[in-house]
Amino acid sequence: MPIGSTVELTSAPEALVRARQRAALMPDLLVEARRVVATVIAGWHGRRRRGVGENFWQFRPFVQGEQVSRIDWRRSARDDHLYLRDREWEAAHTVWLWADPSPSMRFQSKAAQVSKESRALVLILALAEILARSGERIGYPGVLDPISSRAAAERIAAALLGSRPAQTFPPDDRLKRFSELVVVSDFLDPVEEIVEKIDRIGRRGIRGHLIMIADPAEEAFPYAGRTEFRDPETGAKLTAGRAETLREEYQTLYGARRDFIAEHCRRLGWSFIPHRTDHLASEALVAIHGRLSGAPQMAGARA
Repeated sequence: MPIGSTVELTSAPEALVRARQRAALMPDLLVEARRVVATVIAGWHGRRRRGVGENFWQFRPFVQGEQVSRIDWRRSARDDHLYLRDREWEAAHTVWLWADPSPSMRFQSKAAQVSKESRALVLILALAEILARSGERIGYPGVLDPISSRAAAERIAAALLGSRPAQTFPPDDRLKRFSELVVVSDFLDPVEEIVEKIDRIGRRGIRGHLIMIADPAEEAFPYAGRTEFRDPETGAKLTAGRAETLREEYQTLYGARRDFIAEHCRRLGWSFIPHRTDHLASEALVAIHGRLSGAPQMAGARA
């Protein structure tokens, strides 16, 4: 649960009100997503990936076991190493995008200007905008089947207005082998459930990218004195007489949990990007675009 949250358990009428509030915000979120894209798009030329195609992409060192016929002997003659000549993948790829709509995502402390939910939706819409410019097929599990359209971000926003996405890890029945999945969430579900779902999707040949959204208060735990914490998922309450005495243990457990999920992703070949809502959305957007393009993840990188 998001420590320090003051969101109560949502009843059916409250859920309807929340859906209407979300719908009212969607146009602003779409505008913000396009603003974020505009700050980082200069110089980008789409997602470049190694594969079958006619256009030259890059030279890279030869690795034992690869086809000798692909060695570029002219480039290799320049020094004492063998190099392969890679071509650029030209076929459209399917990328599924999903932002966690669970109640915990609505948490926003005084240290952040936006909620986790708002930031997640902005990132998803901004990424849809960029991928659409590259000609990719974009889908949203349970909301929108994959489409190839320059208006993909608008289509996702419109689809979210008229539907209520599942509040669990994205349904995977429509995800096909060789597609990619970007999940933006706070990942506050039980860690064993998260790992099990990641493994189930990974076994189907789907490459995943997790963006873990955190409010700064969830990492810093700035609470002191008598404090009541409420779980937005269940309504459970916890009262701490001196909240500051919990800070060190909480931060240790929170960090260990995040690192465990990150390491599990690394073993699967998935990418993991931690991102705080008091940081620029463009930082996370650049990071996820790099992972989708095949750029290696730097150890300890934060967005």
